[in-house]
Amino acid sequence: MTQVNWMYNTSLQQFLDLFDYGIDFSPKAQLQKERVQNIIVWMNRKVYRYINRGLFERDKITFKLLMATKILIKDNKLTAADVGLLLKAGGGIDDRNNPFASWMQQKNWLNLKALSKHKFGNDHSMFFKELPDRINRNE
Repeated sequence: MTQVNWMYNTSLQQFLDLFDYGIDFSPKAQLQKERVQNIIVWMNRKVYRYINRGLFERDKITFKLLMATKILIKDNKLTAADVGLLLKAGGGIDDRNNPFASWMQQKNWLNLKALSKHKFGNDHSMFFKELPDRINRNE
């Protein structure tokens, strides 16, 4: 969040206090694996609530998106490439050949191309591979 606004700097001591609090108050468990998972879940909630409380309204949605994507990446439900597609979409593509120029804006065409070429998740399935062709057949 410091890249959004410099005033969102958080000291290491603040984080360590939250971390210690999380260790002390997260649910106990017999198995070490469960205990670690309880601490992670508890810390995600606590850090989210703590940081979100001090944000400007306009920056809260950005913070929510950052938290959600980081958690999904750590859980292997999203890849960094998936998040990149969400943020950049067709911004990195240079394709001036828009067959639907009469009714589709160029930026939408580039987003569609990026979506059709993207390999989603860890299984790298190209879910939208045929989308431009289907649109062309059913224009």
